[in-house]
Amino acid sequence: MFTGIIEEIGIIQTIQRAANSAILTINADYILSDIHIGDSIAVNGVCLTVTSFSDHSFCADVMHETLNRSSLKTLRAKSPVNLERAMPANGRFGGHIVAGHIDGTGTIHSTKQDANAVWYTIKTTPSILRYIIEKGSIAIDGISLTVAAVQKDSFQVSIIPHTLKQTVLQYKHAGDVVNLENDCIGKYVERLLTTKTTQTESAITADFLGKYGFS
Repeated sequence: MFTGIIEEIGIIQTIQRAANSAILTINADYILSDIHIGDSIAVNGVCLTVTSFSDHSFCADVMHETLNRSSLKTLRAKSPVNLERAMPANGRFGGHIVAGHIDGTGTIHSTKQDANAVWYTIKTTPSILRYIIEKGSIAIDGISLTVAAVQKDSFQVSIIPHTLKQTVLQYKHAGDVVNLENDCIGKYVERLLTTKTTQTESAITADFLGKYGFS
């Protein structure tokens, strides 16, 4: 599990591509201070497993499913990527619950300067937008962000200078594809409310939640 607080920006050193898979070698610094074979590292929000490492880089396999669902297939040598190690049990929960299992991608429609912040408008599919709410959480390329506004076919986030400086968003422009992971709470609630079960029917229903303000 991750929290969406990016630890450093890594650089793609090499990509070994097969027909439906790839092996990434990523140059890094800070996260290598405590790295082991089998560790989970979120690369632009995608949870990957460390298969080998050196003093200056680590390797991870990317399977067919991940390439299909994410923007990792667009990476090239020298591409910058967000990196975050899995959260330790005694760590601070600085962002929100991020699984590293993205729901799909979005495309940056536009950016706009607003005093010291930058607004990003991101277009995506209805299947992802249905779980996005104003003031809710969204992970964009693994970054835990607060949704500022939601439109019919897009949503907006406002990025402070610190976040821009510490993440790959500083390199992103209109037309670029980003990985998106919805807040998992909404998906679990929907699943529980719509799945039929042979067990005793729960007293917690959509009407019950609405009555007490969880609309």
